[in-house]
Amino acid sequence: MNATTETQLIKCNNCGATNRISPSAQGKQPVCGRCKMLLMETTQPVIVTDANFGSLVEQSPLPVLLDLWAPWCGPCRMMSPIIDQLATELAGKARVAKLNTDENPMTGQRFGIQGIPTLLILRQGKEVGRLVGAHPKAAILQKLREVL
Repeated sequence: MNATTETQLIKCNNCGATNRISPSAQGKQPVCGRCKMLLMETTQPVIVTDANFGSLVEQSPLPVLLDLWAPWCGPCRMMSPIIDQLATELAGKARVAKLNTDENPMTGQRFGIQGIPTLLILRQGKEVGRLVGAHPKAAILQKLREVL
Protein backbone atom coordinates (compact mmCIF):
# COMPACT_ATOMS: atom_id res chain seq x y z
CA MET A 1 0.00 0.00 0.00
CA ASN A 2 2.76 2.38 -0.95
CA ALA A 3 1.35 5.59 -2.42
CA THR A 4 4.53 6.35 -4.34
CA THR A 5 4.38 3.19 -6.44
CA GLU A 6 0.65 2.65 -6.91
CA THR A 7 -1.86 4.44 -9.08
CA GLN A 8 -4.43 6.29 -6.97
CA LEU A 9 -8.13 6.78 -7.64
CA ILE A 10 -9.54 10.13 -6.57
CA LYS A 11 -13.21 11.04 -6.87
CA CYS A 12 -13.88 14.61 -7.95
CA ASN A 13 -15.75 16.57 -5.28
CA ASN A 14 -17.29 18.75 -8.00
CA CYS A 15 -18.68 16.31 -10.61
CA GLY A 16 -18.20 12.89 -8.98
CA ALA A 17 -15.95 11.47 -11.73
CA THR A 18 -13.31 8.97 -10.65
CA ASN A 19 -9.82 9.98 -11.79
CA ARG A 20 -6.77 7.74 -12.02
CA ILE A 21 -3.67 9.57 -10.76
CA SER A 22 -0.30 8.07 -11.70
CA PRO A 23 2.70 8.02 -9.35
CA SER A 24 4.52 10.41 -11.72
CA ALA A 25 1.99 13.10 -10.70
CA GLN A 26 3.46 13.24 -7.18
CA GLY A 27 4.07 16.84 -6.15
CA LYS A 28 1.73 18.20 -8.84
CA GLN A 29 -1.87 19.26 -8.22
CA PRO A 30 -4.03 16.94 -10.38
CA VAL A 31 -7.21 18.14 -12.08
CA CYS A 32 -10.38 16.24 -12.93
CA GLY A 33 -10.41 14.81 -16.44
CA ARG A 34 -14.12 15.63 -16.84
CA CYS A 35 -14.69 19.08 -15.28
CA LYS A 36 -11.05 20.29 -14.95
CA MET A 37 -11.46 21.24 -11.26
CA LEU A 38 -8.59 20.64 -8.84
CA LEU A 39 -8.76 17.21 -7.19
CA MET A 40 -8.56 17.04 -3.44
CA GLU A 41 -7.96 13.74 -1.69
CA THR A 42 -10.34 13.04 1.16
CA THR A 43 -8.28 12.65 4.31
CA GLN A 44 -11.23 12.42 6.69
CA PRO A 45 -13.53 9.43 7.11
CA VAL A 46 -16.66 9.64 4.96
CA ILE A 47 -19.92 9.68 6.92
CA VAL A 48 -22.16 6.84 5.71
CA THR A 49 -25.88 6.57 6.47
CA ASP A 50 -28.56 4.05 5.58
CA ALA A 51 -29.67 6.49 2.86
CA ASN A 52 -26.28 7.03 1.17
CA PHE A 53 -24.80 3.54 1.65
CA GLY A 54 -25.46 2.64 -1.99
CA SER A 55 -23.74 5.66 -3.49
CA LEU A 56 -20.80 5.85 -1.08
CA VAL A 57 -20.07 2.15 -0.47
CA GLU A 58 -21.70 -0.06 -3.11
CA GLN A 59 -20.69 2.24 -5.98
CA SER A 60 -17.24 3.09 -4.61
CA PRO A 61 -14.44 2.35 -7.10
CA LEU A 62 -12.21 1.73 -4.08
CA PRO A 63 -12.51 -0.88 -1.34
CA VAL A 64 -14.20 0.55 1.77
CA LEU A 65 -13.17 0.20 5.40
CA LEU A 66 -16.43 0.88 7.25
CA ASP A 67 -16.34 1.63 10.98
CA LEU A 68 -19.67 0.79 12.62
CA TRP A 69 -19.79 2.69 15.91
CA ALA A 70 -21.99 4.55 18.42
CA PRO A 71 -21.22 7.69 20.44
CA TRP A 72 -21.85 5.97 23.82
CA CYS A 73 -19.36 3.16 23.08
CA GLY A 74 -16.01 3.61 24.87
CA PRO A 75 -14.02 1.25 22.60
CA CYS A 76 -15.54 3.04 19.56
CA ARG A 77 -14.26 6.37 20.86
CA MET A 78 -10.82 4.80 21.43
CA MET A 79 -10.77 3.65 17.79
CA SER A 80 -11.75 7.05 16.38
CA PRO A 81 -8.18 8.51 16.16
CA ILE A 82 -6.99 5.31 14.45
CA ILE A 83 -9.82 5.52 11.90
CA ASP A 84 -8.88 9.17 11.23
CA GLN A 85 -5.21 8.19 10.70
CA LEU A 86 -6.21 5.39 8.33
CA ALA A 87 -8.37 7.79 6.30
CA THR A 88 -5.29 9.95 5.71
CA GLU A 89 -2.89 7.06 5.06
CA LEU A 90 -5.22 5.15 2.72
CA ALA A 91 -6.48 8.18 0.72
CA GLY A 92 -6.72 7.17 -2.93
CA LYS A 93 -6.24 3.46 -2.14
CA ALA A 94 -9.27 2.73 0.04
CA ARG A 95 -12.24 4.74 1.26
CA VAL A 96 -12.47 4.96 5.05
CA ALA A 97 -16.00 5.55 6.31
CA LYS A 98 -17.96 5.70 9.56
CA LEU A 99 -21.56 4.66 10.22
CA ASN A 100 -23.34 5.51 13.48
CA THR A 101 -25.35 2.35 14.20
CA ASP A 102 -27.76 4.15 16.56
CA GLU A 103 -28.82 6.55 13.81
CA ASN A 104 -28.62 3.99 10.96
CA PRO A 105 -29.87 0.60 12.18
CA MET A 106 -30.75 -0.85 8.75
CA THR A 107 -27.14 -1.18 7.57
CA GLY A 108 -26.10 -2.78 10.86
CA GLN A 109 -28.95 -5.27 10.56
CA ARG A 110 -28.08 -5.97 6.92
CA PHE A 111 -24.61 -7.13 7.95
CA GLY A 112 -25.69 -8.88 11.16
CA ILE A 113 -23.76 -6.54 13.46
CA GLN A 114 -24.05 -7.79 17.04
CA GLY A 115 -21.27 -5.79 18.70
CA ILE A 116 -19.44 -2.55 18.17
CA PRO A 117 -16.99 -1.37 17.18
CA THR A 118 -17.07 -3.50 14.06
CA LEU A 119 -14.89 -2.79 11.04
CA LEU A 120 -16.15 -4.14 7.72
CA ILE A 121 -13.99 -4.33 4.62
CA LEU A 122 -16.27 -4.06 1.60
CA ARG A 123 -15.89 -4.29 -2.16
CA GLN A 124 -18.89 -3.06 -4.19
CA GLY A 125 -20.95 -3.30 -1.00
CA LYS A 126 -20.06 -6.96 -0.36
CA GLU A 127 -18.24 -7.91 2.81
CA VAL A 128 -14.76 -9.35 2.24
CA GLY A 129 -13.43 -8.94 5.79
CA ARG A 130 -14.51 -8.13 9.35
CA LEU A 131 -12.88 -7.14 12.63
CA VAL A 132 -15.00 -6.98 15.80
CA GLY A 133 -13.83 -5.01 18.82
CA ALA A 134 -11.04 -2.50 19.30
CA HIS A 135 -7.87 -3.30 17.35
CA PRO A 136 -4.52 -1.56 16.92
CA LYS A 137 -3.81 0.12 13.60
CA ALA A 138 -1.26 -2.55 12.65
CA ALA A 139 -3.87 -5.30 12.99
CA ILE A 140 -6.33 -3.37 10.83
CA LEU A 141 -3.72 -2.80 8.12
CA GLN A 142 -2.76 -6.50 8.26
CA LYS A 143 -6.41 -7.53 7.75
CA LEU A 144 -6.71 -5.08 4.83
CA ARG A 145 -3.61 -6.63 3.20
CA GLU A 146 -5.00 -10.15 3.69
CA VAL A 147 -8.33 -9.49 2.01
CA LEU A 148 -7.34 -6.93 -0.59
